[in-house]
Amino acid sequence: MENKILKNIMKVRNSLLAFANKKFLIFLFFLFLSTIFWLSIALNEIVEKEISVPIRLANVPQNAVITTPLPDSVRVTLRDKGFALLPYLYGDKLRSIAVNFSTYANKNGYIGQVPTADIQKCILQSLYASTQITSIKPDKFEFYYNYGLSKKVSIRLKGTIRTASGYYLSQVRFNPERVTIYASKHLLDSITHIYTKPLHITNMVDTIQQTVELQTIKGVKIVPNTVKLTLYPDILTEEAIEVPITAVNMPQGKVLRTFPSRVKVLYSVGASRYRTVSANGFRVEVDYNEMQKNPSDKCTIVLKTFPSNISNARLETNQVDYLIEQQ
Repeated sequence: MENKILKNIMKVRNSLLAFANKKFLIFLFFLFLSTIFWLSIALNEIVEKEISVPIRLANVPQNAVITTPLPDSVRVTLRDKGFALLPYLYGDKLRSIAVNFSTYANKNGYIGQVPTADIQKCILQSLYASTQITSIKPDKFEFYYNYGLSKKVSIRLKGTIRTASGYYLSQVRFNPERVTIYASKHLLDSITHIYTKPLHITNMVDTIQQTVELQTIKGVKIVPNTVKLTLYPDILTEEAIEVPITAVNMPQGKVLRTFPSRVKVLYSVGASRYRTVSANGFRVEVDYNEMQKNPSDKCTIVLKTFPSNISNARLETNQVDYLIEQQ
């Protein structure tokens, strides 16, 4: 009895599954038909699509150096039925454009200009008669070249480098220190250095080494176009040094004596450089002419010069006692 009931249940289950599968297959069939119908309508409509077409410079002489090449590609917008545009989008209907160097190079200059109309003619050769070109980008096609003129220039860092509190940037080093640039004579004469692309670093405490790109200049080829940059931070220390006071503009026969004769100069310097600082790198002056303009019991002293590798240099005091003696 139980076996008979189970058999009946299985028959009902199988019937339901067969019915469900049949409905699902019918649904898939009509979905497929509707998709085909929708595609046929969509692809039969007039549409516009932007397509990228590779472009290259051909037959460049061996003695010519291309300092700024043509764009890598042409972005062309085509207008046609969807069916007609498929070979352009997914096939090899549109081939790369080859621009002949000698056709467009200016014999008296360092620039070659390719008219957009010539680019359009090259593209039209690969299009169906029904396909229209509505736009071409960029709107200018040019390349720069020379015949080996070059020179070496130094590199400068561009950007913002900020060290952590108590540190300072002690050294910037490039490897290589100089790069070769190729350009027209006019550009070569005007360029004295090449900047890096902007670099922004904050809160620096350790040595940083990284490869950086150099800023491009239209009409200029830079070799190499990347360099290795090393930034060296150093710890700032507060130091002091005694420097003699020197009198200037003294009349003949008169001598100025200050009390004290030496004054302390306070300054900040990197821990690795403080041993290189000496009193000879400082100059503290008192100007006799200024004393005559502003008479006082004390004379004003001024820190005139100090070494370039220190910062925040200042006098411990800016006035001292003095005595003028007649010789």
